[in-house]
Amino acid sequence: MSAYPLLETIDSPATVRALDGRQLAQLATELRAFLLESVSRTGGHLSSNLGTVELTVALHHVYNTPHDRIVWDVGHQTYAHKVLTGRREGMATLRQYKGVSGFPRRCESEYDTFGTAHSSTSISAALGMAVAAKALGQRRHSIAVIGDGAMTAGMAFEALNNAGVEDADLLVILNDNDMSISPPVGALNKYLTRLLSGQTYNAARRAGAKVLELAPSLREFAKRAEEHVKGMITPGTLFEEFGFHYYGPIDGHDLDALIPTLENLRELPGPKFLHVITKKGYGYKLAEADPILYHGVGKFDHVAGIQTGKGGGKLTYTQVFGDWLCDMAARCDKLMAVTPAMREGSGMVRFAEEYPKRYFDVGIAEQHALTFAAGMACEGVKPVVAIYSTFLQRAYDQLIHDVCLQNLPVMMALDRAGLVGADGATHHGAFDLSYLLCLPNIVVMTPSDENECRQMLYTAYLHEGPSAVRYPRGSGPGVVPQQDMTAIEIGRGELRRAGEGDAALLAFGAMLTPALAVADEFDASVANMRFAKPLDEALVLELASKHRLIVTLEENALIGGAGSEVERVIHNAGLSCRVLRIGLPDRFVDHGDPSLLYAEVGLDAAGVRAQVAAALQR
Repeated sequence: MSAYPLLETIDSPATVRALDGRQLAQLATELRAFLLESVSRTGGHLSSNLGTVELTVALHHVYNTPHDRIVWDVGHQTYAHKVLTGRREGMATLRQYKGVSGFPRRCESEYDTFGTAHSSTSISAALGMAVAAKALGQRRHSIAVIGDGAMTAGMAFEALNNAGVEDADLLVILNDNDMSISPPVGALNKYLTRLLSGQTYNAARRAGAKVLELAPSLREFAKRAEEHVKGMITPGTLFEEFGFHYYGPIDGHDLDALIPTLENLRELPGPKFLHVITKKGYGYKLAEADPILYHGVGKFDHVAGIQTGKGGGKLTYTQVFGDWLCDMAARCDKLMAVTPAMREGSGMVRFAEEYPKRYFDVGIAEQHALTFAAGMACEGVKPVVAIYSTFLQRAYDQLIHDVCLQNLPVMMALDRAGLVGADGATHHGAFDLSYLLCLPNIVVMTPSDENECRQMLYTAYLHEGPSAVRYPRGSGPGVVPQQDMTAIEIGRGELRRAGEGDAALLAFGAMLTPALAVADEFDASVANMRFAKPLDEALVLELASKHRLIVTLEENALIGGAGSEVERVIHNAGLSCRVLRIGLPDRFVDHGDPSLLYAEVGLDAAGVRAQVAAALQR
């Protein structure tokens, strides 16, 4: 007998809309159990998805999707949505090469109305859809589902500010999943929300507004009175000031509260804001107890739970950074660490515990993080901004104007540079060399192993100007970091192999490993370039004068990357050697196991060997 008898009959939201209340409750139970079993087999985001099961069921039951548009913020809470929209069987391939994505993708399903993975975009996108529908004379609803973490970003409030004056058919649902705004929900809150969203209350409200139009002073008094009364029993005054009608908070795991509230809101015009309380990991006690541990998981036994404290395994670059940060803080009391809500991902847990007064999590606000650090640097402290390569893109203007233009000593530790694997195109750090190298004043370092990463972090910290150390996700070749810290001469690469063949391989960062792996076959020289900026031009010209083929290797987009700078130096010197640039192609690389992705784009040893051999034959 099937463990999911009802779920297996669901092939689209249309079938969800045909279910009654008892069946919807059964569907939610089966869906949560299926997600737990499925994600434990594939890995992926777990806590956030367990927390949105009932909300997902309710939305697809009430709204006519995909005609009505649902935009999920960040997107790591959309597994239930994927299952209910025809991808149940595909979940076995979740985040795998050529499999189902872990985030919404427009090319994957018509139900994925907007591609997301970075935070705080949902309200803007849903508002755009609502305004477009109004302009085209189309009757459809637009719903943005945003987590309270994503509400820390300024972009969400920019969209709220705009939405309140557009009079568009927009519903913003705040999925408040850690009790950060409101106390736990009770029967009174449920009753009030259903009352405030119901036709009787709103009809009376509209009728009262017409009467009060004849007495402006009385109308203003009534408006203020309503706001203050609602403000005493609900936390919605802020959103009301933005021009939204606020409803909530309600229990996001109670279908009997969710469905009638959504049905009421569906019939109301204008911008609406629904505050929903959910619990990360809901229904799975281990995830409820430790939602951070179960946020992003690998394969595990969901009966026994994730086993921690086993140790072993190679040291990751993230751990190298975390250890260096604590060691450096012990030496220098001016060190301040800043992160945009990535404490665990950036390896800052120990630092936050040992140096709480020097640790600053600014929320999902990358723009603020950079300017905040710049302000710190103005006053003589030394800020270290730990940020993913793909997230630094969101603060590019601040990096240019607030950090580099003023030549401030802000150090950036860029984690997840290059291909990151299962998170895919939205999270690959594919462009940082291209967008950093064009900026005056900045120093950009590319460590090739764990020890070099530690020493470069130290070098960047000592530098009196903007600096970035970009390192990949996961582990390196296994070089044990030296405890002693020694600064590396800025702009100086190193020759790792002197060859007599026709080719010289100039490797940036982690690409040194495949370069050394193929060098013997061609008797090629190999340079560990270390610095993408300033480039070691003397080393480049020395090798260009001795070899007919210069090969640059970088885990970055070829356009505007480090290879382009090498080619420029050689061209300006008037040398006639040929340059072969190996890097990421001019397209977005999909998700999958990193080894498969490197093979696909020709950045593994076999791919490098083939490209060098072909160039030498020509």
